[in-house]
Amino acid sequence: MPKPLLLMINRREFLHQTPSLLGLLMSLPALAQTGRAAKKSIILRSSWQTVNIGDIGHTPGVITLLEKYLPEVEVRLWPSSVENGVAELLQRRFPNVPIIQTPDEISREFSECSFLLHGSGPSLVARNDVKRWSQDTGKPYGIYGITFPGVYAPGAAASKINPLDIDLLNKAQFTFFRDSVSLGIAKEAGISCPIMEFAPDGAFAVDFRNDQAATDFLGKNGLEEGKFMCVIPRSRFTPYWEIPSKKTPFDPERNARNEAMREHDHAPLREAIIAVVRQTPMKILIVPEDETQVKLGKQILLDKLPDDVKKKVVWRDRYWLTDEAVSTYIRSAGMFGLEMHSPIMCVGHGIPAIVCRFSEQTSKGFMWRDIGLDDWLFDVDKPDEVARIVPAVLAMAKDPKAARAKAAKGRAFVEKRQRETMAVLAKTLMV
Repeated sequence: MPKPLLLMINRREFLHQTPSLLGLLMSLPALAQTGRAAKKSIILRSSWQTVNIGDIGHTPGVITLLEKYLPEVEVRLWPSSVENGVAELLQRRFPNVPIIQTPDEISREFSECSFLLHGSGPSLVARNDVKRWSQDTGKPYGIYGITFPGVYAPGAAASKINPLDIDLLNKAQFTFFRDSVSLGIAKEAGISCPIMEFAPDGAFAVDFRNDQAATDFLGKNGLEEGKFMCVIPRSRFTPYWEIPSKKTPFDPERNARNEAMREHDHAPLREAIIAVVRQTPMKILIVPEDETQVKLGKQILLDKLPDDVKKKVVWRDRYWLTDEAVSTYIRSAGMFGLEMHSPIMCVGHGIPAIVCRFSEQTSKGFMWRDIGLDDWLFDVDKPDEVARIVPAVLAMAKDPKAARAKAAKGRAFVEKRQRETMAVLAKTLMV
């Protein structure tokens, strides 16, 4: 049996080799430090606001994708806002992702990080910060899952595009748009980013959970898993002036438009609620995506329902965070309404969801068409499409199995694009 290597070395040989052995051992910490320095670190510019569970969801969704597909990459989050308990949510789920906010922290990460990724959003939200990164560091950056140009207008014209956006997108390593309409507008505007493609909104990948809060709420309100549907109301323009923390001045023009269209927009939702309650065993849960929709849900949906229907409808009387919302949605049979990100989070977990949109919204709703769920996308400004909303909701309620199969196909397409787009980022970081 061969002797161990050290026992085979005589005293003179050992003494002769000791300096080199000691040198090797002493060099290990330095080598390890070099390895750490060589590891890619990126800044994720995201987290736009906390009054909307969808805006909260952008960030954990993208970090989850980075964690899954680029586990060797270190991520630093540069947020606009992580108030109202959102910082704690992020730190619990991603304990190794530091949140950088102070000028000193940002300056240090500008020096240490090799890439900036602008996260999902309604536009190139942090254009000035992307410009600052580019000018101060000369390092590369990319844009992931935005609507473009992000204005409230149907078929936004090139004249509405911010010239700075054009310059920044041209210089990006890649730009992924979360809907094909945005991609088309960018191409028409002559933007020459080397990679311009469709990528699903980052919120598809959010995996926050608060199962205890969800099951407690459902239990207290007589809602059983798989035997209720969620519905979300929405004003044409979010009345941010109703949220004290936003400090937004009252906008009489937008408020007038909201008031004028409120009944028109929500009547189909009430009809769908009535049809589901009267024709199926399903119950209905009215939920908010942003803080202003709590009150709206009661006023325009619950209070206007017939008494026999109200008995099977639950109104959530307070705002919630993304973790409890996701845990609730995955226990539902499906969703319908005038919002976008709650349906996104539903389909991201294989839960059916119908999206209703209107002209004041950006083009983000068209991503439903892009992921193969165009049968579940309706424009409430078009009478022929409005007429199809109730039948679609009723079909979802009557055949949950078929609806889930359809949602699964949409989810599979989303996951395919997530893999492909993360591969582009990985290749970019290798350069």
